[in-house]
Amino acid sequence: MAEPAEHVRPSGDESLRLLCAVGRALDQELDDALQACGSEVEQWRVLGFVARGGATMSALAEHALLLAPRATKLVDRMTAANLVHRRPDAVDRRRVLVVATERGRAALAEWDAAAAGVLERYRDLLGPDAALFDDVLGRLQGATGRPGAPGQAGLVATER
Repeated sequence: MAEPAEHVRPSGDESLRLLCAVGRALDQELDDALQACGSEVEQWRVLGFVARGGATMSALAEHALLLAPRATKLVDRMTAANLVHRRPDAVDRRRVLVVATERGRAALAEWDAAAAGVLERYRDLLGPDAALFDDVLGRLQGATGRPGAPGQAGLVATER
């Protein structure tokens, strides 16, 4: 007699589906927590990335997991809300950097606190496997051939 589906170890295909499903669930939990603070996941990702000293639009879009047109619209909204501003790159004046404002840094502290609750729930579920999970996610990120920001793999303490 076949084992019930809930007791069968996932196959490779099922593992990929589950990884995607967990990613969606995590994004939704983060979004819910951040919505309570007046933000959204994409704003949090953008602000956390640019708070490190500024970023080009292409780097920002890559980090925030957005297509360039969506990233531009988001940065426009965040500029209007005085969370970020654009300035010329000191090295290459043709490039524009997006940087966090003081208001943006204050909002980021609040948003990080909201995200920390979600992170803690997942870390509690993983228990002693949390560090291993971070390592595996880092290796998976590296295998994609797409650049990732330093310290961004896995369930790290913050995205900053």
